[in-house]
Amino acid sequence: MGFEFWMFLSLVYVSHFHFHGLSLAEKAPYYSFVHEAAMAPEVSFYDYIIIGGGTAGCPLAATLSESANVLVLERGGSPYENPSKPDKGNFFPNLLDVSPSSYAQEFTSEDGVYNARARVLGGGSVINAGFYSRAEPEFLKQAGLNEALVNYSYQWVEKKIAFEPPMLQWQSALRDGLLEAGVLPNNGFTFDHIYGTKIGGTIFDGDDHRHTAADLLEYANPYRIKVYLHATVEKIIFETKVFSRTRAQGVVFEDELGKKHWALLTKDYKSEVILSAGALGSPQLLMLSGIGPSQQLKKFGIKVVMDQPMVGQGLVDNPLNVLLVPSPSPVELSLVSFVGITRFGSYIEACSGISFTPSWSRSVAKALAAILNQTEQSSTKLFQEGILNPESLLDTRIRGGIIFEKVKDPISSGYLELRNMNPRDNPKVTFNYFQAPEDLMKCVHGVKIAIDAVYSKSFSNFRYEILSAKALLELIVNLPLNQRPRHLTSAFSLEKFCMDTVMTIWHYHGGCRLGKVVDRDYNVLGVEALRIVDGSTFTSSPGTNPQATVMMLGRYMGLKILQERYFGKYRKK
Repeated sequence: MGFEFWMFLSLVYVSHFHFHGLSLAEKAPYYSFVHEAAMAPEVSFYDYIIIGGGTAGCPLAATLSESANVLVLERGGSPYENPSKPDKGNFFPNLLDVSPSSYAQEFTSEDGVYNARARVLGGGSVINAGFYSRAEPEFLKQAGLNEALVNYSYQWVEKKIAFEPPMLQWQSALRDGLLEAGVLPNNGFTFDHIYGTKIGGTIFDGDDHRHTAADLLEYANPYRIKVYLHATVEKIIFETKVFSRTRAQGVVFEDELGKKHWALLTKDYKSEVILSAGALGSPQLLMLSGIGPSQQLKKFGIKVVMDQPMVGQGLVDNPLNVLLVPSPSPVELSLVSFVGITRFGSYIEACSGISFTPSWSRSVAKALAAILNQTEQSSTKLFQEGILNPESLLDTRIRGGIIFEKVKDPISSGYLELRNMNPRDNPKVTFNYFQAPEDLMKCVHGVKIAIDAVYSKSFSNFRYEILSAKALLELIVNLPLNQRPRHLTSAFSLEKFCMDTVMTIWHYHGGCRLGKVVDRDYNVLGVEALRIVDGSTFTSSPGTNPQATVMMLGRYMGLKILQERYFGKYRKK
């Protein structure tokens, strides 16, 4: 494997045992290093400044703090202020929360699709459905990652936050329905990405309490790290000299009271600013700092530090389409516990017994009651009650489940543009869903498989026989899932259904792609002391759900950066 590999592992094990020998995080007050940004000094100096305390930023910061002084700037608050708020039963209410202090900042893409961007320490791991699954080998190979260190980094994450989920009746029945529908084989429980059905990991423990990337800060050396909450970075500061490459010097950030602060790099030439603000935040902040398409920057009066036309390009969201299936039998509260991984490029997952906000529950119940009213056999007591009182079918907790169909590796891609110069506002985002016919065919095939699973023998106890597949499609068509126009044939044509009812699965990626904006070591091309470590660098979404790989990458790159800091770069001969 070469000298570089063994030097690499020596750093891993030395830092690991050195840290655990001290047990610093266990002896120090829990998260004694997390403060409100208003407590930050006006000017401060650090070896590493990480912009974004999210899914990648937290493990990255914890790792770097083992041997260097680290600052994390998170624009949101703490998930620990209300420990039960991120838990399993609050999944949808948290996503639909539009209050200023919510964990999710809503936005609507230019395609008319509702979306949400994490705004909390721990990032998307605080608001997602909790599924934990590793990347496929092809993704890791394409990214040029070292297999041994990848596995070590996954395991480091999994010790803190990954669990085996329970498989209760509803989820088990649907999994068996997918097996009947031909999504084979049954692989049981595994973190690995394998064709067929599998039970994956979850970040919810046995008490339905969520564990997030923020928990990985328990690994941090509390004497070498500062985390500031409600710290909004306005721009990265650069040093530009004639005949020298542009170099990051630090950042300017604003606290919740509107006061500005300057965080600067130490004079050590190995110190760095690291962007971990996600697929929206990282390209947006690069542009606000003067790195991006010059024509767009000049439009807003931003001084061009470097013309980089690929910043914001290649932005992709994996299209999501769903079926809502009312159940005559009681269902458990469950988020994603298993996945069907098809060979044609579609992933099928599910949840059940979840809670909506009251307004969404009424929308779902009324749409369902309207469909049942058209059904000749709707004289049963349940349906009579549903038509007279829609809330009896679905109070705030759904009596049934939702089946998700996600298109893997869509060819269709879009772009991100600045909306204004306010870093608190979301940029303009266009994903161009189903622009490529191949993506649409994957969706059609995936929805067919999902329907076959619903009408399988295994799932018969959890569906109403009088509700046809057309009725299930019509129910979704009539819900306010997005702002896109509906075709009259949406419930009859799966092509129209996919286009009209497309949603996000919050797995958007790109905007600072590997090979286009950053190199193989995630350095920003043409700039010194600036890296990007997050999903904006991805050319595809890893695995069925990206969070495991994003957290792994934070740990992985933290170790790589420390290796460069103390041993330099070693190349295979």
